[in-house]
Amino acid sequence: MTHCCHVSCAMIDLYFQEKGDRRMNLLAIEEHDGEGVFPLFKKGAVVSDLKEDNEYPVYPHWLSCVIDGYETYIPEIYVVDGILTQDYNPTELIVEKGQKLVLIDIVFSWLYVKDENGKEGWLPASKVISIKGE
Repeated sequence: MTHCCHVSCAMIDLYFQEKGDRRMNLLAIEEHDGEGVFPLFKKGAVVSDLKEDNEYPVYPHWLSCVIDGYETYIPEIYVVDGILTQDYNPTELIVEKGQKLVLIDIVFSWLYVKDENGKEGWLPASKVISIKGE
């Protein structure tokens, strides 16, 4: 399921509707450093200390939290009554400017992507542009 609140995400949604394909090729237009590697948290995990993070107001609908002892961020739609509603890995993908990626999912203003080596992770939508497939 695709969720978004950003104009560029709406355009990506339209692309998916027209193509009937969930893949879109992307190009990183600036580098991104992640905040560490996290395990996969399974559906049903307890999510505690949920709160809006005023440090990053440009990312609405994302909450800071603790899952299995890890401090991280989570899209508000992934948690109901303090319980994770689906499997979730909050690892951000480390990318270099010019790196090619494939879009897997969109959640608000963040994209879940895969790089050419098969590594997956989150990346802000503002750090990529779409490119034609090869």
